[in-house]
Amino acid sequence: MIRPAVLLNPGPVTLTQRVRQALLSPDLCHREPEFAALTQEIRARLVEVYDGADDFEAIVLTGSGTCAVEAMLSSFAPTNSKTLVLVNGVYGQRMADMLRAQGKPLATIGSDWLAGLDLAATSERLTSDPAITHVAAVHHETTTGRLNDVAALGRLCRQTGKHLLLDAVSSFGGEEIDFAAWNLQAVAATANKCLHGAPGAAFVLARRDVLDANQSEARSLYLDLYRYYREQQSGSSPFTQAVQVFFALREALEELADAGGWRERRARYRQLSTHIGRQLNASGVEYLLPAAARASMLSAFRLRPGVAYDQLHEQMREAGFVIYAGQGALRERIFRIAVMGDIQPADVERLGRAIWTIFTEP
Repeated sequence: MIRPAVLLNPGPVTLTQRVRQALLSPDLCHREPEFAALTQEIRARLVEVYDGADDFEAIVLTGSGTCAVEAMLSSFAPTNSKTLVLVNGVYGQRMADMLRAQGKPLATIGSDWLAGLDLAATSERLTSDPAITHVAAVHHETTTGRLNDVAALGRLCRQTGKHLLLDAVSSFGGEEIDFAAWNLQAVAATANKCLHGAPGAAFVLARRDVLDANQSEARSLYLDLYRYYREQQSGSSPFTQAVQVFFALREALEELADAGGWRERRARYRQLSTHIGRQLNASGVEYLLPAAARASMLSAFRLRPGVAYDQLHEQMREAGFVIYAGQGALRERIFRIAVMGDIQPADVERLGRAIWTIFTEP
């Protein structure tokens, strides 16, 4: 029996049966001690995903990855100084839009969407503009599948004394994040991408000393992470949480640990991405970005002349797979394939046959 369509979009992901079963946990009020214990366990496990995060606290909230990013910017991006936002795709632009919506001072440095972060311009701006105290950037810009050079950016932030606010929504649990070296103040992410949890749970890891200073910059009640932090220290939460989704997140974190952690997950992503890329290349489909620029879990491919994305999407759906369109100006030029979630060897074999049939047979 062929199972339901395998999700090759960059989240939500196809759940393992283990995580799916956790969604059937008993109904539980979020004010009960059992949920407090669950929250504390999740917070502890999130900090343990990466070495070097001992000085950080995890704050969990109900919402998407975008919710986590907006909560991070709401709580930590300053009102009386400037945040420099680096933009080379949809999600960098979204952070700039968030800050504008919050009425906070910002500056932006943009790059072509097919290029990396403009680190030369960033270095010049950080040294020439004393009003900038924070930098906001995207780690894995899924617009193109680019893994931005945040290690180099982090060094710049450390050298210039600027705080880095990182959107790691599509990289947390699947790529390296150096909490000790990158001058991170906070990192925003979600359950339903590289952690393979269910949609509806998101989180921010923030420096403990910043949280303990209790100087929130929030212009939102719901997105004030300082309020969450104060209550979650005892396991409580200020608002109703997605209880069953939190059970699934705990299971997903246990599953990640059982599988060897983020390094093993990244290795598996690379293996799957390489295999699928070879199948597409053999069928005449080209990568959008060079290998050195690509994240492990998502690759963007150029649509061949005469092939419309909507047609390709439907053909792939008929074969049992959901792929993803390009965004913005890339909408008519590319498609994207992600390998997060429960993707089995049999799925890859079926995908290979589908690719060959769609792209090579008349």
